[in-house]
Amino acid sequence: MKKCRKKLRSGKMLVNGSLSLIALVSTAIAFCQDGVAGINEANTKVRGYFSAGTNLMYAVGAIVGLIGAIKVFNKWNAGDHDTGKVAAA
Repeated sequence: MKKCRKKLRSGKMLVNGSLSLIALVSTAIAFCQDGVAGINEANTKVRGYFSAGTNLMYAVGAIVGLIGAIKVFNKWNAGDHDTGKVAAA
């Protein structure tokens, strides 16, 4: 009788484990999508941010350029003729 119960328990565990595995695999398959669709979606998102990123880079470049120009002008106004080292830094 005890052997029969052990076999019945192990059989139930095997069935439950198999059903759990099937459920897990089926949900994973359901969430999978074509790789091309994901790449196209990423491409669309990047292209959407491109103009905003370009404008941001222009703004940062303008600020850095103005700061450099002010440094060079201050050196030149102070009488230092070698402003090239400040402009390069």
